[in-house]
Amino acid sequence: MNFASVRIITDDVDRLVDFYEKVMGVSAERPAPVFAELVLPSCTLAIGHSQTTQLFGADSAVGANNRTVILEFRVDDVEAEYARLKPFVDHWVMEPTLMPWGNRSMLFRDPDGNLLNLFEPVTEDAIERFRGRP
Repeated sequence: MNFASVRIITDDVDRLVDFYEKVMGVSAERPAPVFAELVLPSCTLAIGHSQTTQLFGADSAVGANNRTVILEFRVDDVEAEYARLKPFVDHWVMEPTLMPWGNRSMLFRDPDGNLLNLFEPVTEDAIERFRGRP
């Protein structure tokens, strides 16, 4: 089994695509106006319009309604990413902070309120834990 992607449902695909292109530093693939994918070597983030959820069944997913999932991206330098993203991120939850498990993390919300964590392993244990992962 391979983990294929995480999909965010939204009422404004263009707005989220623009935001995530800036955060992730890649251009989205747009096979349809109501769907996009941002592909990294380690993961794919899909963004689908709320209209697409009707294909899965009524009320199967609701856009801009998530308070349980955190999208996490490992970066080389949290401080540099913080400086790069600060001009266009509107809602910061936590500025760069050392976490008890050895990662330096910053958390913010996308335009729909979904939570993102960009982190950098900084302690020996944390660095070792991520050694060999893509």
